[in-house]
Amino acid sequence: METERFTDAASDTPWEAAEGLPREAGARIDHLVVLGLVPPGARVLDIGCGDGSLLALLRDRRGVDGRGIELSREGVNACLSRGLPVIQGDADTDLANYPDDAFDVVILSQTIQATRNPRIVLEHLLRIGRQVVISFPNFGHWRVRAELAFRGRMPVTETMPEAWYETANIHHCTIRDFVGLCRLVGARIEKATALDVRGRPMRFSMPWWFWNLIGAQGVFLLRRGRPKS
Repeated sequence: METERFTDAASDTPWEAAEGLPREAGARIDHLVVLGLVPPGARVLDIGCGDGSLLALLRDRRGVDGRGIELSREGVNACLSRGLPVIQGDADTDLANYPDDAFDVVILSQTIQATRNPRIVLEHLLRIGRQVVISFPNFGHWRVRAELAFRGRMPVTETMPEAWYETANIHHCTIRDFVGLCRLVGARIEKATALDVRGRPMRFSMPWWFWNLIGAQGVFLLRRGRPKS
Protein backbone atom coordinates (compact mmCIF):
# COMPACT_ATOMS: atom_id res chain seq x y z
CA MET A 1 0.00 0.00 0.00
CA GLU A 2 1.31 3.46 -0.90
CA THR A 3 2.88 5.46 1.90
CA GLU A 4 0.55 8.27 2.97
CA ARG A 5 3.07 10.66 4.47
CA PHE A 6 6.02 12.20 2.72
CA THR A 7 8.61 13.33 5.25
CA ASP A 8 8.02 11.15 8.31
CA ALA A 9 11.23 9.18 7.72
CA ALA A 10 13.25 12.38 7.49
CA SER A 11 11.77 14.21 10.46
CA ASP A 12 14.82 13.67 12.65
CA THR A 13 17.37 14.99 10.14
CA PRO A 14 19.09 18.37 10.42
CA TRP A 15 18.33 19.27 6.77
CA GLU A 16 14.54 19.06 7.11
CA ALA A 17 14.22 22.81 7.71
CA ALA A 18 16.14 25.25 5.53
CA GLU A 19 17.71 27.01 8.51
CA GLY A 20 19.12 23.70 9.72
CA LEU A 21 21.09 22.95 6.59
CA PRO A 22 24.89 22.79 6.74
CA ARG A 23 26.21 26.00 5.26
CA GLU A 24 28.69 26.28 2.41
CA ALA A 25 29.35 29.53 0.54
CA GLY A 26 27.92 29.45 -2.97
CA ALA A 27 26.44 25.93 -2.67
CA ARG A 28 22.96 25.21 -4.02
CA ILE A 29 20.50 24.43 -1.25
CA ASP A 30 19.36 21.23 -2.96
CA HIS A 31 23.01 20.12 -2.98
CA LEU A 32 23.14 20.75 0.76
CA VAL A 33 20.09 18.52 1.17
CA VAL A 34 21.95 15.73 -0.65
CA LEU A 35 25.00 16.46 1.51
CA GLY A 36 22.90 15.72 4.58
CA LEU A 37 22.07 12.26 3.23
CA VAL A 38 25.62 11.05 2.55
CA PRO A 39 27.68 9.64 5.47
CA PRO A 40 31.29 10.74 5.95
CA GLY A 41 33.90 8.70 4.11
CA ALA A 42 31.37 6.91 1.90
CA ARG A 43 32.23 5.49 -1.50
CA VAL A 44 30.12 7.64 -3.81
CA LEU A 45 29.24 7.56 -7.50
CA ASP A 46 27.64 10.76 -8.82
CA ILE A 47 25.91 10.07 -12.14
CA GLY A 48 25.32 13.04 -14.41
CA CYS A 49 27.58 15.10 -12.18
CA GLY A 50 27.69 18.17 -14.45
CA ASP A 51 30.48 20.55 -13.51
CA GLY A 52 31.26 18.57 -10.34
CA SER A 53 29.94 21.11 -7.84
CA LEU A 54 28.04 18.50 -5.80
CA LEU A 55 30.84 15.95 -5.94
CA ALA A 56 33.35 18.60 -4.84
CA LEU A 57 31.06 19.60 -1.95
CA LEU A 58 30.84 15.97 -0.83
CA ARG A 59 34.60 15.58 -1.06
CA ASP A 60 35.32 18.75 0.90
CA ARG A 61 32.59 18.44 3.54
CA ARG A 62 32.14 14.67 3.90
CA GLY A 63 35.54 13.35 2.88
CA VAL A 64 33.92 10.89 0.49
CA ASP A 65 35.76 8.63 -1.91
CA GLY A 66 33.90 10.05 -4.89
CA ARG A 67 33.70 9.15 -8.57
CA GLY A 68 31.59 10.66 -11.32
CA ILE A 69 30.05 9.96 -14.70
CA GLU A 70 29.13 12.85 -16.99
CA LEU A 71 27.79 12.77 -20.54
CA SER A 72 29.13 16.11 -21.78
CA ARG A 73 32.80 16.67 -22.52
CA GLU A 74 32.51 20.21 -21.12
CA GLY A 75 31.26 18.83 -17.81
CA VAL A 76 34.02 16.25 -17.63
CA ASN A 77 36.64 18.94 -18.25
CA ALA A 78 35.13 21.13 -15.52
CA CYS A 79 35.26 18.20 -13.08
CA LEU A 80 38.84 17.37 -13.94
CA SER A 81 39.81 20.99 -13.35
CA ARG A 82 38.46 20.57 -9.80
CA GLY A 83 40.62 17.48 -9.32
CA LEU A 84 37.66 15.10 -9.44
CA PRO A 85 37.94 11.56 -10.88
CA VAL A 86 35.19 11.77 -13.51
CA ILE A 87 34.80 9.89 -16.76
CA GLN A 88 32.61 10.54 -19.77
CA GLY A 89 29.70 8.11 -19.83
CA ASP A 90 25.99 7.57 -20.35
CA ALA A 91 23.69 6.41 -17.54
CA ASP A 92 21.49 4.59 -20.04
CA THR A 93 24.29 2.35 -21.32
CA ASP A 94 27.25 2.32 -18.94
CA LEU A 95 25.76 1.41 -15.55
CA ALA A 96 25.46 -2.22 -16.60
CA ASN A 97 29.26 -2.43 -16.44
CA TYR A 98 29.40 -1.80 -12.68
CA PRO A 99 29.36 -4.75 -10.23
CA ASP A 100 26.78 -5.17 -7.49
CA ASP A 101 27.28 -3.08 -4.32
CA ALA A 102 30.24 -1.24 -5.86
CA PHE A 103 29.42 1.96 -3.92
CA ASP A 104 27.97 2.93 -0.57
CA VAL A 105 25.90 5.73 -2.14
CA VAL A 106 24.92 6.36 -5.76
CA ILE A 107 23.58 9.82 -6.60
CA LEU A 108 21.40 10.82 -9.54
CA SER A 109 20.69 14.53 -9.11
CA GLN A 110 18.27 16.23 -11.51
CA THR A 111 19.02 13.60 -14.16
CA ILE A 112 16.54 10.71 -14.12
CA GLN A 113 14.02 12.66 -16.21
CA ALA A 114 16.68 13.04 -18.92
CA THR A 115 17.40 9.31 -19.25
CA ARG A 116 15.88 7.17 -22.00
CA ASN A 117 14.90 4.29 -19.68
CA PRO A 118 14.31 5.60 -16.13
CA ARG A 119 13.14 2.25 -14.77
CA ILE A 120 16.22 0.38 -16.00
CA VAL A 121 18.49 3.16 -14.73
CA LEU A 122 16.86 3.03 -11.28
CA GLU A 123 17.22 -0.76 -11.16
CA HIS A 124 20.94 -0.43 -11.91
CA LEU A 125 21.34 2.27 -9.23
CA LEU A 126 19.77 0.00 -6.63
CA ARG A 127 22.03 -2.84 -7.73
CA ILE A 128 25.36 -1.02 -7.69
CA GLY A 129 24.74 1.17 -4.62
CA ARG A 130 23.83 0.20 -1.07
CA GLN A 131 21.85 3.45 -0.93
CA VAL A 132 20.59 5.70 -3.72
CA VAL A 133 19.93 9.45 -3.62
CA ILE A 134 17.70 10.78 -6.39
CA SER A 135 16.38 14.29 -6.96
CA PHE A 136 14.20 15.52 -9.80
CA PRO A 137 11.87 18.38 -10.79
CA ASN A 138 8.22 17.68 -9.96
CA PHE A 139 5.97 17.95 -13.01
CA GLY A 140 2.96 17.85 -10.68
CA HIS A 141 3.81 21.25 -9.11
CA TRP A 142 0.89 23.69 -9.14
CA ARG A 143 2.66 26.16 -11.42
CA VAL A 144 3.24 23.43 -14.00
CA ARG A 145 -0.42 22.42 -13.80
CA ALA A 146 -1.55 26.04 -14.14
CA GLU A 147 0.64 26.64 -17.19
CA LEU A 148 -0.85 23.61 -18.92
CA ALA A 149 -4.42 24.20 -17.78
CA PHE A 150 -4.75 27.95 -18.40
CA ARG A 151 -2.18 28.69 -21.11
CA GLY A 152 -2.05 25.33 -22.84
CA ARG A 153 1.75 25.48 -23.04
CA MET A 154 4.64 23.40 -21.76
CA PRO A 155 5.85 25.13 -18.58
CA VAL A 156 9.10 27.00 -18.05
CA THR A 157 9.90 27.26 -14.32
CA GLU A 158 12.85 27.69 -11.96
CA THR A 159 13.43 23.94 -11.89
CA MET A 160 12.65 23.42 -15.60
CA PRO A 161 14.10 26.57 -17.18
CA GLU A 162 14.42 25.46 -20.82
CA ALA A 163 11.73 25.60 -23.47
CA TRP A 164 10.30 22.27 -24.67
CA TYR A 165 12.43 22.35 -27.83
CA GLU A 166 15.66 22.91 -25.89
CA THR A 167 15.27 20.81 -22.75
CA ALA A 168 17.11 17.54 -22.17
CA ASN A 169 14.12 16.30 -20.13
CA ILE A 170 12.32 13.54 -22.00
CA HIS A 171 10.50 11.71 -19.18
CA HIS A 172 8.79 14.27 -16.98
CA CYS A 173 7.36 12.74 -13.81
CA THR A 174 5.59 13.81 -10.65
CA ILE A 175 6.47 12.94 -7.08
CA ARG A 176 3.63 10.43 -7.01
CA ASP A 177 4.80 8.91 -10.30
CA PHE A 178 8.23 8.36 -8.78
CA VAL A 179 6.78 6.78 -5.65
CA GLY A 180 4.90 4.39 -7.91
CA LEU A 181 8.10 3.50 -9.77
CA CYS A 182 9.86 2.82 -6.46
CA ARG A 183 7.10 0.39 -5.50
CA LEU A 184 7.31 -1.29 -8.91
CA VAL A 185 11.07 -1.96 -8.73
CA GLY A 186 11.08 -2.76 -5.02
CA ALA A 187 12.95 0.33 -3.83
CA ARG A 188 12.47 1.07 -0.13
CA ILE A 189 12.08 4.79 0.59
CA GLU A 190 14.17 5.51 3.69
CA LYS A 191 13.94 9.29 3.65
CA ALA A 192 12.24 11.82 1.41
CA THR A 193 11.54 15.52 1.28
CA ALA A 194 9.98 18.04 -1.09
CA LEU A 195 11.77 21.27 -1.96
CA ASP A 196 10.14 24.61 -2.71
CA VAL A 197 10.92 26.74 -5.77
CA ARG A 198 14.04 28.09 -4.04
CA GLY A 199 15.31 24.59 -3.35
CA ARG A 200 14.53 24.73 0.38
CA PRO A 201 13.15 21.65 2.15
CA MET A 202 9.57 21.79 3.37
CA ARG A 203 9.40 20.93 7.05
CA PHE A 204 5.83 19.69 7.29
CA SER A 205 4.72 16.06 7.21
CA MET A 206 1.78 15.94 4.81
CA PRO A 207 0.02 13.45 2.50
CA TRP A 208 1.68 12.61 -0.82
CA TRP A 209 -0.92 14.53 -2.84
CA PHE A 210 -0.02 17.73 -0.99
CA TRP A 211 3.69 17.46 -1.74
CA ASN A 212 2.85 16.50 -5.30
CA LEU A 213 1.00 19.81 -5.64
CA ILE A 214 3.31 22.12 -3.66
CA GLY A 215 6.80 20.62 -4.07
CA ALA A 216 8.91 21.95 -6.94
CA GLN A 217 11.43 19.12 -6.50
CA GLY A 218 11.59 15.76 -4.78
CA VAL A 219 14.63 14.27 -3.04
CA PHE A 220 14.63 10.58 -2.09
CA LEU A 221 16.97 8.28 -0.21
CA LEU A 222 16.37 4.70 -1.37
CA ARG A 223 17.56 1.21 -0.56
CA ARG A 224 17.07 -2.04 -2.42
CA GLY A 225 13.99 -3.99 -1.41
CA ARG A 226 11.65 -6.46 -3.08
CA PRO A 227 9.99 -5.73 -6.45
CA LYS A 228 6.23 -5.64 -6.65
CA SER A 229 4.91 -9.04 -7.74
